[in-house]
Amino acid sequence: MAGRQGNDRSILTIDPQDSMEVLRSLSSPVRIRILRLLHANGPMNVNEISKALRLPQSTVAINVQVLDEAELIRTETVKATKGQQKICSARVDEVFIRLDGLSAQQQDRMIEVAMPLGLYTSYQVSAPCGLCSTEGIIGLLDVPDLFLDPSRMRASLLWFGRGHVEYKFPNNAKIAKAKVEALEFSLEISSEVPGTNADWPSDISLWVNDVRIGTWTSPGDFGDRRGIYTPRWWKLEGSQYGKLTTWNISARGCHVDGRRVSKVTLAQLDLDAHHSIRLKIGIDEAAKRPGGVNIFGRGFGNHDQDIVMRLYLAA
Repeated sequence: MAGRQGNDRSILTIDPQDSMEVLRSLSSPVRIRILRLLHANGPMNVNEISKALRLPQSTVAINVQVLDEAELIRTETVKATKGQQKICSARVDEVFIRLDGLSAQQQDRMIEVAMPLGLYTSYQVSAPCGLCSTEGIIGLLDVPDLFLDPSRMRASLLWFGRGHVEYKFPNNAKIAKAKVEALEFSLEISSEVPGTNADWPSDISLWVNDVRIGTWTSPGDFGDRRGIYTPRWWKLEGSQYGKLTTWNISARGCHVDGRRVSKVTLAQLDLDAHHSIRLKIGIDEAAKRPGGVNIFGRGFGNHDQDIVMRLYLAA
C-alpha cells in the first residue's frame, strides 16, 4: 500500500517539557526506522515490519508499543487467518520540537487557572462511575447520585461510562479588559472500562460554552503499570494513568497536542459575552466509540496537576 501523498500533511508540534514520551520514543534508531518504513509504505503488520527491517518480531512489537503510547503511530487489531494481527500506520509526517517556550512578555500575557477535579458545577453520568480521593473511595461505586456528595471536592480521580461533568472557570480576560488570542485546557484522561484494557478506544469530547470544540480518541484504559502519582492503596487492577492532553482553541481552529481536531474557532465561543468559561468533558451521544472516560487530578496518574485553563491575551 502506498504511503500518503500530496499536501495533506500531518504536522506535530511539541514542547519538550510537556512531551517527554514523544522525545523518548524518537531517541531509538529502531523506532526511527519503523516510523520511516510506515511513512513510506503505509499500514503494515508487525510481521511485515519485522521482515522489512530484518529484526526479531519481539523487538518490533516492543518498539511498536512505545510508538503507539507516544501516539506517533496508530495500531489496530484485526482478524487474521490464524488469530489476530496488529496493523500499524504512521500518524504524522513531521515533528517540530519547540525549544523557545514562552517569552517573558508572553508569560505576562498568559492567565492560568487550575481547577480541582471535584469542583464540577454540574454532571450527568452513568455507571460504571465513581470518585476517589488520594485517601480512598468517595461514597459508593456505580451510584451516579453520589456525584453530588460534598466530599467530591476532595476527588483526585473520577470516571464514568457515559455522560459528562462540567466546570465553570472565571473569565479573567473580562476583568483585565483584554482580548483573548487563544484558550487552552490541559488534562490527563483515558478510556474507562471495568478493570483495565489497553485496547479500548473511546471518543472523548470537550465543550466550551456548550460548543463542542473537538473529540480526541483515547486508545485505552491504562493499567499495565502503576501511575507515577497513583496512591499505593489503589488496586493495580484499576485505571492507573492517562494521557496528558492539551486542547488549544484559536483563530486556526481547535488542536489537541498540535493536531487539528475541528474547525471551531475562538470567535464561535463568544467569550466576551460571558463572565465564566464553562468546560464540559464527556462522551458525545453520537460517539462512534463510547468507551467512557477517566479524568485524573492532582495525586493520581502520571501528571500531578488539576484541570488547567490558560488564557493567552492579545498584546
